[in-house]
Amino acid sequence: MAKKEEKETKKNNVHEINVKIEGENWTKALDKAFKEKQKNVKVDGFRKGKVPREIFEKKFGKESLYIDAADMVLQDAYMKAMEESKLIPVVQPAVELKGLSDEGAEFTFKIVTKPEVKVNKYKGLNIKPEKVEVTDEEINHELGHLLERYTELVTKEGKVEKGNIAIIDFEGFKDDVAFEGGKGENYSLEIGSNTFIPGFEEQVIGMKVGEEKDLNLTFPEDYGAKDLAGAAVVFKVKVNEIKEKKTRELDEDFFEDLGMEGIDSEEKLKAEIKASITAQKEMEVENKYVDTILEEVGKNVEVDIPEEMVNEEVNRLMGRFEEQMKMQGISLELYYQFTQSTEADLRNQMEKEAFNNVLYRLMLEEIMTLEKVEVSEDDANKEAEELAKKYQMDKEDFLKEFGGIEMIQYDLEMRKTIDLLKEYNK
Repeated sequence: MAKKEEKETKKNNVHEINVKIEGENWTKALDKAFKEKQKNVKVDGFRKGKVPREIFEKKFGKESLYIDAADMVLQDAYMKAMEESKLIPVVQPAVELKGLSDEGAEFTFKIVTKPEVKVNKYKGLNIKPEKVEVTDEEINHELGHLLERYTELVTKEGKVEKGNIAIIDFEGFKDDVAFEGGKGENYSLEIGSNTFIPGFEEQVIGMKVGEEKDLNLTFPEDYGAKDLAGAAVVFKVKVNEIKEKKTRELDEDFFEDLGMEGIDSEEKLKAEIKASITAQKEMEVENKYVDTILEEVGKNVEVDIPEEMVNEEVNRLMGRFEEQMKMQGISLELYYQFTQSTEADLRNQMEKEAFNNVLYRLMLEEIMTLEKVEVSEDDANKEAEELAKKYQMDKEDFLKEFGGIEMIQYDLEMRKTIDLLKEYNK
């Protein structure tokens, strides 16, 4: 038998629900816990898995079964609490084991429900997006980057100059002893890139192919490797080859290498660059415009946001950040070392964004209700098909990844609500 008691904490819509599992349900859980223990327990005079219940309890105590039995009834206790309380949690409920005895187990579930939201003003805020302009300077700057990407490297005679690529062999010595990580062969060093420690690249300038030279240098005091920080060292360097960058001309060969359909002149290329910059700026302006609207509407919202909702959003942002770091080949532990920070520091940095995310979500849901915004399942299915096609996925697989058709509907409803806000606040 399960008993439920509820103690509601008014602040932040936090409910504490006590559930007791006792009687036959608890007896069955204890029996099941014993059978699991019995499989592996060893007692002198009995074969493994054959020790009787009374012998087991005499040797280990009946209490040794309580925790396992509590784990077995936890899900049933939670389902019972949800069923009888009719509460809909907005974050993963916390659970505390309050008591264990021969009579039963007692749990307390901390259930956080959606807080009341009052949006005092969300129309007539007179917010307009910035105008998008693209200058000739921006177009030429981007054209320069494009030409740089197609720059050719050609072997040159003479001496190393700034901007050249010096192909070098090098090895570093501290107190006449080679140090770890200080050696390289046929290394391509761009002079002026500041890839190596201060003074290295400057002393390579003026060297010729085949020339060897000792570079007397000092590592920075804040260098990562403590045994080299502030240390005087000698790098033995040999120049094997010198290459220089050759800027491409906007000619027929370049446009052919570029491989952009319909682009065969400088005029057309600049028009394409302008269109690309314009699209990028329009997206940035649109995002900023929406952020400004949400921020302004948010100032007119009355809501007491539970800290549990913010903490869960921080966890989500932390997970996203970790995935982004992994894509760059960096673990969180390495990130903390690089930035001399901790997990607590990172969580603190994310709290404001997390709070705003929760605020805006609750705010938009309330406006969605006020405006009776709805999206049909048919429209959601069409959207799912288009997105699945875009990401080259099977529709069913895409829906599993996205969270189901209900999440597609919710996402579309959110977007429609934001579009309404844009219309109301022009």
